[in-house]
Amino acid sequence: MQVSLGRLMIGNEAIAYGALASGVSVAAGYPGTPSTEIIETLLRFKDIYAEWSSNEKVAFETAFGASMMGARALVTMKHVGMNVASDSIMSSSYSGVNGALVIVSASDPGMWSSQSEQDTRHYGLMGMIPVIEPHDPQSAHDLTVEAFSLSHKVGHPVILLTNTRISHVRAQVNLIPFQKPVYGSLTKNPFKFSLVPEVSRKDREEQLRRWERIKGEVNRMVESKGEGKVAIVGVGISFAYAKEVVESLGLDNVKLIKVSCSVPLPERIKDMLNDVEQVLVLEELDPIVETQLKSLIVDEGMSLKVKGKSLTGYTGEMTYERAYEAISKFLGLEPGLRLNESPDLNVPSRPPAMCPGCPHRSSFFFLKKGLTLGGLNNVFFSGDIGCYSLGVLPPFNEQDSLISMGSSLGIANGVYRSTKSIPVAIIGDSTFFHTGLPALANAVYNKLPVLVLVLDNRSTAMTGQQPSPSTSIEIESAAKGLGVKYVDVGDPFDPSFSKVVARAVEWVKKNLSPAVVVAKRACALEVLDKVKPTQVAVVDSERCTGCTICYDHFTCPAILKLENKKAVINQNECIGCGACVPVCPYKAITLEGEKPEGWDEAWRN
Repeated sequence: MQVSLGRLMIGNEAIAYGALASGVSVAAGYPGTPSTEIIETLLRFKDIYAEWSSNEKVAFETAFGASMMGARALVTMKHVGMNVASDSIMSSSYSGVNGALVIVSASDPGMWSSQSEQDTRHYGLMGMIPVIEPHDPQSAHDLTVEAFSLSHKVGHPVILLTNTRISHVRAQVNLIPFQKPVYGSLTKNPFKFSLVPEVSRKDREEQLRRWERIKGEVNRMVESKGEGKVAIVGVGISFAYAKEVVESLGLDNVKLIKVSCSVPLPERIKDMLNDVEQVLVLEELDPIVETQLKSLIVDEGMSLKVKGKSLTGYTGEMTYERAYEAISKFLGLEPGLRLNESPDLNVPSRPPAMCPGCPHRSSFFFLKKGLTLGGLNNVFFSGDIGCYSLGVLPPFNEQDSLISMGSSLGIANGVYRSTKSIPVAIIGDSTFFHTGLPALANAVYNKLPVLVLVLDNRSTAMTGQQPSPSTSIEIESAAKGLGVKYVDVGDPFDPSFSKVVARAVEWVKKNLSPAVVVAKRACALEVLDKVKPTQVAVVDSERCTGCTICYDHFTCPAILKLENKKAVINQNECIGCGACVPVCPYKAITLEGEKPEGWDEAWRN
């Protein structure tokens, strides 16, 4: 197959181009690090249909529906998004597909930007869905093409599993030429896709037959190099580390085996282990390949020892150091690296912080005041997933739970039902449309006394300012449509926002039903993309009393503390948003300079 000269790109771009080389015509996803750039790349190509969906379930069903019609379809999500889409994913394995359907799940070992590091491969085992794992951007590109080919050939969904390193590392990638997008045609087959029990029982038998075909097809996804009585099996990115360690140690008597399909484990691997006495399996997270390999060895009556997680551990990313240590222990070598030692440096801590001008900072600041004004004290703050998760940190301390997308209202319901203490549910605009709507309907239906604060910054900001449904559907209208009787909107930059909160709290206490307050102001990064600031905040040192409110309780990164406790504004950090002006009780902070044209409109839109 003819390929282009190498181009420098991140792994997610390589996956997107692999989809284009496979004739993808429909692609959908929900933003989630580390998967986001795949859909962002595909959105640039106008001969295919690509969308940001409201959640992963809708995204999967969009791709699934397209594949029913014979199209080649792609869906992308981070690993925890698989939980949201899992109901339909399991059904797709029963029914199969007519075109091709590739599910890209981007995992996050080490939880750099996630609430868990769950192993997606369990879905492959549970749902009888093959899981293909690349080890670098080039293999991510090539295996995307393989995944589409396998899906189309067998008529079955395929999972392509990437991770933070593969998705975001840059490398030279030789691209396979793009194919013409393969769209579908209207096809109706209710006796395959309408999963009533009679159809499901028939589909189950077909699923098992396809699974046997898949086992044969994936046998080519295991490779062996070298000879010896000892074998090291590297799965996905762990293969890259294993290869590097073997080369650096000069191990010429070790067989190195690369596994690119972790579910099902290619049975051809047993032929590569005929003369082997010991095996070390390197894989991230759970012992998925290790367990399958042990089972295969028992079934085949082979006699060899298998090690894996007992040497590598379960948690976090695989690294060169972890692979080196595991291989050294496995082979009985003296470790040549000084591992797990940190240099004796006095590095100051840098906790994450909201950006200068972030409207969430003002929302949290005035929320506390509003709750006090409304007479609601000792509140449980039921939080959600987004930039506003940073509200868990001091000085705000306004996220007492952060469980999953849309969990704020459900958790709040449980808190109230068990304690009779009125909670506050805090949820972002994109998350509100993701999984907040059913929970809000439940709150109305079951008359939950709760203040729901929706932080509408007009963007799916945490993953890179992808568009939010709130720019097309007003949250206050959606809340009213669900039957919420008290809905109000406020600007968190306006100090009167605390009174907006107070009035809502008083209504909840009186009516014992949900009230919704929408804090509406655009993400500061979105504003700066549209308008160049020409104002800055300044502190009048004569008026400033050193009360500490602006830098200790509002905590904008642009506000610094002087030795005399007075405040000063870092002009390089300040964006001139003015959010700090009403925070000062002594009117010591003002804005200087001319307001740029379109400034106010950018914050509203």
